[in-house]
Amino acid sequence: MKTFSARPADIDKKWIVIDASGVVLGRLASIVAMRLRGKHKPTFTPHMDMGDNVIVVNADKVQMTGRKRDQKIYYWYTGYPGGIKGRTARQILEGRHPERVVIKAVERMISRHRLGRQQMSNLRVYAGTDHPHGAQQPEVLDVKAMNPKNSRSA
Repeated sequence: MKTFSARPADIDKKWIVIDASGVVLGRLASIVAMRLRGKHKPTFTPHMDMGDNVIVVNADKVQMTGRKRDQKIYYWYTGYPGGIKGRTARQILEGRHPERVVIKAVERMISRHRLGRQQMSNLRVYAGTDHPHGAQQPEVLDVKAMNPKNSRSA
C-alpha cells in the first residue's frame, strides 16, 4: 500500500464557526489549531495547508482556569534598552482588542514557519457575536458539547 499525499486539487476546505463564550481558552485554542492544520481529516498531509477556515465569535467571553486571568502576563519588547513591557490577560480582555488573547493562544500552537503563517491566515476572531462571513455558510462547531471540561461558568 502506498502512502497518500494530498495534492492541491484534493484539498476540501470548509468554514467553521465556534462560539467561545464560556469555553476554556487552552482547550479552545487546541481545537482551533487542530482544525487550522487539518489534522482532523483522514487525508492530512503535513506539508500542505489542509485546514478549514475557522471563525471564532465571542472571544471576549472566553474563560481561563485558576487565577490565569490575573497572573498570566503577555510580554513584548519595544526595541529599546529596558523596554520589556507586559499586560495581564484581564487587561487585554477588558481592553480594546480582547480577541488578541485567542489569536496568541492559537498562534503559539501552530508551527512558526511559512506554512504556519499561511494556516493562521485562515483564522478569524471577533470579540462580539457578529461576523461578516455569512455568505460562506459556516457550519457551527459546538466545543462545549465535545467534553464537559471544555466549558466553565463565569
